[in-house]
Amino acid sequence: MLQYNRLHPLPSAEELPCSDDTPVDNELQNLIPNLLEELLTVIWAERQDWFFGVDMGIYYAPSKPAIVPDGFLSLGVDRFIHEEGRLSYVLWDEDDVIPIFALEVVSRTYGREYEEKKQLYAEIGVLYYAVYTPSRRYRKNRQPLEVYRLEGEEYVMLPGEQVWMPEIGLSIGRERGTFRGRNREWLYWYDEQGQRWLTSEEKAMQERQRAEQERRKADREQQRAEQERQRAEEERQRAEQESLRAEQESLRAEQESLRAEQERQRAEQQQQRAEEERRRAEEERQRADRLAERLRQLGVDLTDL
Repeated sequence: MLQYNRLHPLPSAEELPCSDDTPVDNELQNLIPNLLEELLTVIWAERQDWFFGVDMGIYYAPSKPAIVPDGFLSLGVDRFIHEEGRLSYVLWDEDDVIPIFALEVVSRTYGREYEEKKQLYAEIGVLYYAVYTPSRRYRKNRQPLEVYRLEGEEYVMLPGEQVWMPEIGLSIGRERGTFRGRNREWLYWYDEQGQRWLTSEEKAMQERQRAEQERRKADREQQRAEQERQRAEEERQRAEQESLRAEQESLRAEQESLRAEQERQRAEQQQQRAEEERRRAEEERQRADRLAERLRQLGVDLTDL
C-alpha cells in the first residue's frame, strides 16, 4: 500500500540516506541474498525488467526511514539505472512498483523479523515475505525457512520445503551446496519441476567435470583404439605368418610332388631298363635256341661241346 501523495514534492534517491548504518551480524546476511541475485543473473540473463537488491533501503514513505531487507526482488522495473546504479529503492522513483519478494536472514541479534518487520512488509504490500534462519542455534521454535504470501492484509505461511511463487515463476528452497568455495546450506531458486538452478560456479564445475569425463572417455577410446590397432597388427602378423607357413607348406608340397615325379620317372626308367634287359635276355635266349636248333640240324651234338 502506497504511503505518499505524488501531488506533494517527494525527495529523490540522491536526497535520501542510502543506508541505515546498521552493520550486519555476519557475512551470511550478505552471502545468502548475493547467491539468490547471482542465480537470477543466470536464470534471467536475457531479461532486463527485474532488480534484486541486497542490503538496500526501500523507501515507502517520505517521512519514514527506509526498511532494509537482506534481499528483495522487484519485477517490471529497469534492471540497471545509470552507471552508478541505485543508491536505494525509492517507490516513487520506481513508478510505484512495490517489491514482490523480501528476504530477511535471521542473525544472532534479534531483528524483529517475525513481528514488526513482517507487519511492515504487509503494510507496504510485498506479496511474498521469506525468513531464513541459517543457524539452528537461533529461533529453534521456528522453521529454518518460512515463506509467507500476503492474503488481504495478513501474511499466510506457505507449506513445503520448496515454495512455488507463480507470480515470480520460481520456487525458493534450501539445500546444501557450494558457493564461493563454501559448502553449507544455502537458499536456492528452483523451477516448476523442482529442479534447482545452478550457480555460474556450479555450472563451471559441471563443465570442468564434463570436460574431464570427456577427456577420460577420449583417453579410453584412444586406449581402445590403440588396443584394437595392436590386435589388428597382431592379427596381420599372424595372418602373415599363416600365409608364410601356407606358402612354405605349398612349396614343400610342390617339392614333394617334384620328388615324387622324379621318383616316378626314375622308377619308370628302371622299369624301362628292366624291360630292355628282359627283352635283350629274351632275344639272346631266342638266338641261342635258334643256334642250337641249327647245330642239331647240322648234326652237331651240343653235349659233345
